[in-house]
Amino acid sequence: MRYFIKFAYNGKNYFGYQIQPNAVSVQETLEKALSLLIKNSIEIVGAGRTDSGVHAKEMYAHFDLDEEINVPVLVKKLNSFLPKDIVIYDIIKVHDDAHARFDATKRTYEYYIHTFKDAFISDLSWYHYQLLDVEQMNRACKTLFEYIDFECFSKVNTDVHTFNCKIHEAHWQQNGNQLIFTISADRFLRNMVRAIVGTMVNIGLGKISIDDFKNIIESKNRSKAGFSVPAHGLYLVKVEYPYLKTEN
Repeated sequence: MRYFIKFAYNGKNYFGYQIQPNAVSVQETLEKALSLLIKNSIEIVGAGRTDSGVHAKEMYAHFDLDEEINVPVLVKKLNSFLPKDIVIYDIIKVHDDAHARFDATKRTYEYYIHTFKDAFISDLSWYHYQLLDVEQMNRACKTLFEYIDFECFSKVNTDVHTFNCKIHEAHWQQNGNQLIFTISADRFLRNMVRAIVGTMVNIGLGKISIDDFKNIIESKNRSKAGFSVPAHGLYLVKVEYPYLKTEN
């Protein structure tokens, strides 16, 4: 039987989601907890991989087991056993062919910036004190819908076969001293959101124009795009599947 696990994590203490040698990952931490509590060797497959220091408000993974699970009991045990920076929301029985990565139809990220120094969110949002033209940055967001190839925002030497992504939503919202960038797409390339934000910050600072932004995308050259903003301001906030109800 296949199960989806819905969870969230603060990425500060992890070298990303995916298991890697000689580094603590979210995946490894979850697998160890599940294996110990279920008394069976469990491997999980995530909806994607987040880089070191990136957070997730909503993440899914799947695993297989030969027996029925008492979901409320296991969720309670996992939350008691896991470190405080990982929380389990639910475990959902799905059809045997369901896949946490390949079946996801949309993923949504948010990037948080605070424009006035704040002692309490320094690990959860990027402090950028320079004035940004949010209206111009939102104009740049509309430009993203004109393209599907975003190689210019991808890490180089990546193993993907295509750089095409269908962007469904992209906008900036300002609330006092907080700026939030929201972007949704069918898939994302490695480092894509942080590179987009870094390039848009350059737009907001007046360093590049909207036409420059278009030329960067059309160049398909990562070195033409802006800097990669720090990981601690980035959150995966929603993963959507055709067979799971989504909550607003």
